[in-house]
Amino acid sequence: MSERRMVVALADCPARRVPDGTPITIPQDTFVTITQALGGNYTVTYHGQMVRVDGTDADKLGLEADTLSFPEPTDEQIHEDQVWQALGSVFDPEIPVDLVNLGLIYGVKVDQAEKRVDIRMTLTAPACGMGPVLVGDVEYRVRKVPNVKSVKVELVFDPPWARHMMSEEAQLETGMFF
Repeated sequence: MSERRMVVALADCPARRVPDGTPITIPQDTFVTITQALGGNYTVTYHGQMVRVDGTDADKLGLEADTLSFPEPTDEQIHEDQVWQALGSVFDPEIPVDLVNLGLIYGVKVDQAEKRVDIRMTLTAPACGMGPVLVGDVEYRVRKVPNVKSVKVELVFDPPWARHMMSEEAQLETGMFF
């Protein structure tokens, strides 16, 4: 989306403040201005602040929601493939490629007893100001996986991220395949 446009929140809408990732709620009947739509998420201005609205909540702003759906659980287990599916739906806020294909997810560990998912991930640059927002995006989406009660994200910078960690598809999409 290249043009700014104003919308009214149709319902209370969860969001995260940019760049620190602090959760906030945009109250129903509040005007916000959409400044960016990328990777299914929206960046809006709300009371002079930039905030990020997850695409799965876009319907609360009168926009088409990005659906993240899983089969009805047949057991009480967390299925790691569904965790990876959720991770693949989180996009870098500046590059229209998901975190899995960017090579930013270093590991997933499922603790069935605690119903927790531990994720080790990195950023394309250690000083990336959007780090807290990305962590919030990961936590938000992975909590939508059936049977997940909590998500713990650990940001690591060893090994440092490098272009070769991207999938070939992501390298082609970003023009970094050479």
